[in-house]
Amino acid sequence: MTEHPTSFDRPSTGGDPTDPRGALLRTPVPPDTSGPALPAQGRTGRTPTAAGAGSPGTFEHAQPGAEQAAEPDAHRPRPVSEGVPVQPDGGQPPGARSGDVPPADTAPGDVAAGAVPPGDVAPGGGPAGPVRPGSGEPAGVAGRPGEAPEPDRRTGQPTAPGRPTPMRRDGDRLRFVGAATRRIARGMDLDEIVMGLCRATVPTFADAILVYLREPLPVGDERPTGPLVLRLRRTDRIPAERDTEGGFAPVPQPEPTELETVGAELCEVRPGSALAEVLRGVRPVFTDTPAAHAALPELLGEERDFPLPDGRRAILAPLRGRRRVIGAALFLRGPERIAFEADDLLVAAQLATHSALGIDKAVLYGREAYIADELQRTMLPENLPRCTGVRLASRYLPAAETARVGGDWYDAIPLPGSRVALVVGDVMGHSMTSAAIMGQLRTTAQTLAGLDLPPQEVLHHLDEQAQRLGTDRMATCLYAVYDPVTHRITVANAGHPPPVLLHLGGHAEVLRVPAGAPIGVGGVDFEAVELDAPAGATLLLYTDGLVESRLRDVWTGIEQLRERLAATAQLTGPDHPPPLEALCDEVLDMLGPGDRDDDIALLAARFDGIAPSDVAYWFLEPEDAAPGKARRLARRALARWGMEDLTDSVELLVSEVVTNAVRYASKPVTLRLLRTDVLRCEVGDDVPQLPRLRQARATDEGGRGLYLVNRLARRWGATRLSTGKVVWFELNRG
Repeated sequence: MTEHPTSFDRPSTGGDPTDPRGALLRTPVPPDTSGPALPAQGRTGRTPTAAGAGSPGTFEHAQPGAEQAAEPDAHRPRPVSEGVPVQPDGGQPPGARSGDVPPADTAPGDVAAGAVPPGDVAPGGGPAGPVRPGSGEPAGVAGRPGEAPEPDRRTGQPTAPGRPTPMRRDGDRLRFVGAATRRIARGMDLDEIVMGLCRATVPTFADAILVYLREPLPVGDERPTGPLVLRLRRTDRIPAERDTEGGFAPVPQPEPTELETVGAELCEVRPGSALAEVLRGVRPVFTDTPAAHAALPELLGEERDFPLPDGRRAILAPLRGRRRVIGAALFLRGPERIAFEADDLLVAAQLATHSALGIDKAVLYGREAYIADELQRTMLPENLPRCTGVRLASRYLPAAETARVGGDWYDAIPLPGSRVALVVGDVMGHSMTSAAIMGQLRTTAQTLAGLDLPPQEVLHHLDEQAQRLGTDRMATCLYAVYDPVTHRITVANAGHPPPVLLHLGGHAEVLRVPAGAPIGVGGVDFEAVELDAPAGATLLLYTDGLVESRLRDVWTGIEQLRERLAATAQLTGPDHPPPLEALCDEVLDMLGPGDRDDDIALLAARFDGIAPSDVAYWFLEPEDAAPGKARRLARRALARWGMEDLTDSVELLVSEVVTNAVRYASKPVTLRLLRTDVLRCEVGDDVPQLPRLRQARATDEGGRGLYLVNRLARRWGATRLSTGKVVWFELNRG
């Protein structure tokens, strides 16, 4: 409820009583220099009168017990500061200085004990209050001896001494509600909103507050299942002591007060109970009402052994979101403070409504953030594969906490022949749509890599896929294939920043690869280049968020990245490359405060390669003698490597796989043995059909070759190539 701050009882001199501004109109009066100027009151919000011994102060809104015979041209002060309520019986609010207002029974010409004489400074730095001429009583103090209190202009009833008029309190309530709702609205998550409610309420509106929320909180239109359970989310109260710096001193109390012991941790709202009826009513209620008085034991705990505040010193306010009740708030005031009034129910309703809506939005935001995190986690590889001859490390950083989903991705895909495909890409935008497009392109790249297509063909098919997704689906991508046997890497680029190669000696170079057009443009050809990949070198693939920002262009960032890699390599010496994980962290440390405009994907590959002495490679003609020749060649290679203990198993498996290959092949069959941490055997032919494992019957003469491979090998597989297929198996060494 709002009232106009206008008084038509006693219009001020110089202002038209019919003017809408009413008593706020003032007539400037030249200062009277006949006496010393009086300082302003420091804590009560009163303003000094016009300087002069003969000009007593009056108030904009007449206070109960205030001086009525005021000068008509005196200035009127502004209302008291919000958050410092005037206490009944002339009492001071908590934390007020003792020299703010002298007691009402001070004798004329004297100064009360603890008061500050005129012209001095009150304790804590505030100025002393003005004093009426000829007396020691401060100007405008209510409750002078022998003076009747002024009646309330709305009700006509006398107002207690020292108590502000309802009009004055209504203005304070409006200012408090505005400030409190702004503080609550600043919260983004659930804890911030609940904390904002507690901090805005205590001590301005209540001495203590208890906030209960539903457990679990429903999200959006979800229908909660099970009983309604409320959990105590947060409590707050006025501390018993304050430190010298204005904060709260963490001094433990010997005995907890009533307001500290109130509240159970968990309560179940039984259908048809008093608490259920109060929550269903939605509106805040005083706890002295029969319904609320019966609901409090259920909320606070049946086993409580403490008395509740008597009278109207507690308000129970249900917290209702958009569709249902999600909690309750209990506002408490101590016995030393003025009790709640009827208008305070409106304040509690406003606080409860804004808090409940904010909690609803925070829960929805938390669900969206969870979905975004899960989507990003599933779109990116959970673990990088362990590939022969190469070590991998990766990093991903979102643009910000509020934009956790982006279109950047990286991937490492094992290929036939111990090769590995390294992919990094960037879809335009930072939204769920960008992440969904990124997931589709990443899946397409994995499928194309399984077909063992050349890098330029992979980019061509990705471009076609992006055009099928939409006309504005643009992305950049870099696709590279590393062969550890030949120590070569083949790279194709589609509008992506070029990779950086860090050599073993510490030299870092930006690889010269054709830039190409981004994916989704259509009608363009992609070109692939083949480069050396020496052992010990490190290839760094990244997205533009690492090297480009509002503070620097992309080529400046690439040069800074190259210098950072070279400087990091110098720390470990020319013969030892830097650790891969530490190198990724060092690269990300080059980002400054203004460099996080985009999400970042980083993929680092350390090329170990496979030495030529660990590789045995043969061509076999598709004839009946091929399986026997394959057994002999494998036996010799194992003897040269000192792995004779695997001879029987390798001869049996090689014979079965080569027999299946020469049965259908029309071109020479390839046989390759690789010695790494495991022994790997690869048999290739020109037949695209992949073999499948089946259970042979007792009368079948064949069909048991792959069954033996499956039982004896560590793992095995078959991969289709553009020229045929490769069947491979691995055995543990030793």
